[in-house]
Amino acid sequence: MSPPRRLIAHLDMDAFYASCELLRYPELRGRPVVIGGGRRHQPEALADGSRRYARLGDYVGRGVITTATYEARALGIHSAMGLMKAAARAPDAVLLPTDFELYRRCSRAFKAAVAELAPVIEDRGIDEIYIDLTEVPGAQDPVGHDPLGGVRALAREIKNNVQRATGLSCSIGVTPNKLLSKIASELDKPDGLTVLTMDDLPTRIWPLPVRRVNGIGPKAGAKLAALGVNTIGELSRCEPLWLIERFGRSYGAWLHAAAWGRDDRPLVTESEPVSISRETTFEHDLHAVRDKARLSTLFTELCVRVAEDLHRKGYTGRTVGIKLRYEDFKTVTRDLTLPQPTADAAEIRHAAGLCLKRVDLRRRLRLLGVRVANLQRADAPLVPSAKRSARPGRPAVPPPASVLATGPGGLPPMAAERDLFEAFDPPAPGGAKGSVGGLAGR
Repeated sequence: MSPPRRLIAHLDMDAFYASCELLRYPELRGRPVVIGGGRRHQPEALADGSRRYARLGDYVGRGVITTATYEARALGIHSAMGLMKAAARAPDAVLLPTDFELYRRCSRAFKAAVAELAPVIEDRGIDEIYIDLTEVPGAQDPVGHDPLGGVRALAREIKNNVQRATGLSCSIGVTPNKLLSKIASELDKPDGLTVLTMDDLPTRIWPLPVRRVNGIGPKAGAKLAALGVNTIGELSRCEPLWLIERFGRSYGAWLHAAAWGRDDRPLVTESEPVSISRETTFEHDLHAVRDKARLSTLFTELCVRVAEDLHRKGYTGRTVGIKLRYEDFKTVTRDLTLPQPTADAAEIRHAAGLCLKRVDLRRRLRLLGVRVANLQRADAPLVPSAKRSARPGRPAVPPPASVLATGPGGLPPMAAERDLFEAFDPPAPGGAKGSVGGLAGR
């Protein structure tokens, strides 16, 4: 008996963040709406029960768009575009702040709705998943003259279940593998349902630009274009050896296989996060000395939020790191590896502060981030590591006792490290990356 036909779905929520906001502000449906503002762009409740919304054309700052409604996209606005640039294209669009707590709630709700019907799921982020429909009852059954009628009906039922649970629409692509399903889910957006077999490659896949293949990025796309290869169909007609000579053995062979829709990757239903991080981009560049108080508060808040994320997800981490982006967009990172894993906000704050002393703080900052890596489950037994412990004769520096106290609003006090953004003698740019205070640094 032959194995069942493989049926892999890719589900992508439609304009997810913007659609979540429209649930809260239904009067904005049909209008161009951009998500990416700050707290000052919260809608203002008026005496008559209506709301006053921030206008994109009035925005001043350095922020970027998180997402936009399809009406805004029709005006040439897209994710990652600078808000000032977008304001020039659509000055009358509504600007809303991001609300990640809302988006996470909606994300959990739509994934639970899918799992009720098809439990084998690979989580690919807040707004997309892969689903293995191969063994779901009824998926392999024909319906009338449609040999794919069963899986088509199942995918439609999944869409309806998501709609009932969240009020949101999604687009689903169903094909024999993940690579093709990722492409298919985009073909009929929004609220699309696309079911393809390998026989549909010439008509539905090959006419598309090569960049529609997940794994062909800007550089590879530009190189292919320079070689006269612009569509997936043109890529499929390239000889494997020709691609290998120009792109290397592994990537060249993959390009040929991808153009022919070949992908046997299984769904990864359980995965452990590599790191947990929080970062913020400032609307205006900040200086470590002149904006010391604000930066110190933001820095501590990031550490506290990372600690809260670790606790909520049940992890501890051994490596604490920071990320800075300067006004010229140069990005630097610094890490410290602790003797023992932690999820404590004060310990994270202390270690991140030590990292901060190893970067150039004489330049204005555009972005600040904190991360914890080297994760393990919080209930896992501690395993001492001689490699990661402090050097002999130099004990690891514990957080000062004052750091373990709690400051106003439940935040660890800033004074513990003599104010991490004080005007200490900063190292020269690109300074040493060695150990600090007995902790192994990158």
